[in-house]
Formats: sequence, structure tokens, C-alpha cells
Amino acid sequence: MTLMPGENSDYDYSALSCTSDASFNHTFFPESETLKGVFYQRARLIHPQEDVLKGFHPDDRKRHIIINVGGIKYLLPWTTLDEFPLTRLGQLKFCTNFDDILNICDDYDVTCNEFFFDRNPGAFRTILTFLRVGKLRLLREMCALSFQEELLYWGIEEDNLDWCCKRRYLQKMEELTEINEREDDLLENETTGETVEETKIGLCMKKLQDMVERPQSGLPGKVFACLSVLFVTITAVNLSISTMPDLREEEEKGECSQMCYNIFIVESVCVAWFSLEFLLRFIQAKSKFAFLRRPLTLIDIIAILPYYITLLVDTGSEGSKKPSSGNIYLDKVGLVLRILRALRIL
Repeated sequence: MTLMPGENSDYDYSALSCTSDASFNHTFFPESETLKGVFYQRARLIHPQEDVLKGFHPDDRKRHIIINVGGIKYLLPWTTLDEFPLTRLGQLKFCTNFDDILNICDDYDVTCNEFFFDRNPGAFRTILTFLRVGKLRLLREMCALSFQEELLYWGIEEDNLDWCCKRRYLQKMEELTEINEREDDLLENETTGETVEETKIGLCMKKLQDMVERPQSGLPGKVFACLSVLFVTITAVNLSISTMPDLREEEEKGECSQMCYNIFIVESVCVAWFSLEFLLRFIQAKSKFAFLRRPLTLIDIIAILPYYITLLVDTGSEGSKKPSSGNIYLDKVGLVLRILRALRIL
């Protein structure tokens, strides 16, 4: 059943079709020039006690709607909403009866074509700006979680955020996620009857976890992360030098020059750090089995093992007084996997 507008209705819903998708073919391009009055015509605030449609011609009234968000009214032409058919406001044009309208808004006044939305009027300012100029901004005073709820309600994608606001928005959402994870950890400890602060061991484990898993938690975490990146960089440079033709030729002959020996020492120090880092991550993990099943953990294990296997092979071999790379195949495996480990840090 098609909704029949009243005598003073501003828009004729009988002319709408739910099956028509012509408006979806229209692509929105923000204005490249500053034209006076363009944004005002696309959407504007209605001041209290203002009869905005009083001077409108009946035909012009049908081309406009009134949006009432939390008691604040805005006047929008239908052409503005045509450019955003997938949003909640854009779907109003495809309503064919009163029930369809109430599924989108909270109330509707057919006499003045006014749609009521019981939402935060302050947050709607960003939505109105998006309808005007096609730019979505995050207000500094607005909670990121509330902003996300408003975007979901109005049917606007987060990808429409400008790059500066999007970066700040994602950063706030990550902080909220970390806070929720910490609260869940505390709640889990409280249900088992033991909190982190109750024992010295628990407090040490908490500090260790912050240091190795959350670099932004404090100075120890930042220092630990910087050392990890430093040793990965040293390893990458060391491996690049070890692929020089002269060193490879010595390796094939089973010889080891002073440079080869120095490379071996640097590699040993780096592997010792990676082993210590892996051990610390293993100690602070609450579920050891879940930690060992993580793909990045497996990469760490497989990247470190070739060094120790090669060291055992070289130690057992005869005819070499200085440590050398020994097994060429294991060296190549270690090279590939350490590159994967470097990608893990990046």
C-alpha cells in the first residue's frame, strides 16, 4: 500500500518505487570550486520559531524535507540525499508506506514532511557536513566509540573519513581495545580469586608482558622494541655481507677468514638476543600451548633453530679450527627465515 500524502504534504511518496535503482548510478564528486551558497542550499539549520516552508511554492515544498535530530531541525533538498542512497537518510526516498518510514526514523509528521530521529544532535553535525561537502570529520571532543555507533546508525562507512581523522580514529579504537583487554584480564583474575597485584610474581609477569607485548606502555617497552629493531637491522646487514662472492667461495672450500669469523660472532650475538626475546615472550604467555601455536611464534622458532643445528654440525666436523658457516643448506634456510622474522617486526 502506497502512503498517500496529506493536503499539505511536502513530498509525494506515491511517485517512489522500491525497485528503482537509478539513483545508485550517480557518483558524488565534492565541489572543486568555492561557490557562495552551495553548501547552504544542500542542507541548512532551521532556527527555532522559523517557518521555513512558509514562502515556498507548493512544487518546491515537494523537493525538500525537514530532518529533526534531537530537537534541532535541518532543511534538506531531496537532491542532496540522492547522492547518498545507501545511507539511512537516503533510504527515506525509497519508502512506500508509513511502516517503512518508521523502520528508518523514530517518528514522521506528514503535514510538514518532518522526520524525527532520537539521536545525538552534536554528532549529527559531522553527518550534516558529510552530506554537504562529502567530507567526514571526527570531532575532537567526541568519543570514538560513540562516533562509531553514529556511523553505523546513519549508514556511513568509516572509509569516508579524511586520512588525518581516520588515523586518529583508528588510534583511539586501538586504545579502547587495549583497555577492554586489560579489563577482561583483571576480571578473569578476580573470578579465579587471584589478581595480578596480590603476588610479587604476578606483578613481575604483568610488567614483563607490558615490556615485550606493549611498547607504548612505558620506557622498558620502548627500549625493548628499539633493541629488537636494532638487532633485526644488524642481522639484515650481516646476512647481506655474508652473501659476498669471496665469503661464499671460502665457505665452499671449508675455509674461514677473519671477516668470516667476525660475521659469525655478530650472528651469534644476534641469535642470542632473539633467543632471549623468544624465551621472555614464552614466559609471559598465559597459555603456553596457544603461544606456541601462533604463526609468528613458529617463524621465530624455525628462524632460530638453523643456527644451533649448524653450530652442532660445525662443532662435530673436523679440519676447521675456527667456527664457520658449515652446512650451506642450513645457512640458506636460516637466511630465508630470518628475513621472514624481519618482516614480522616491520
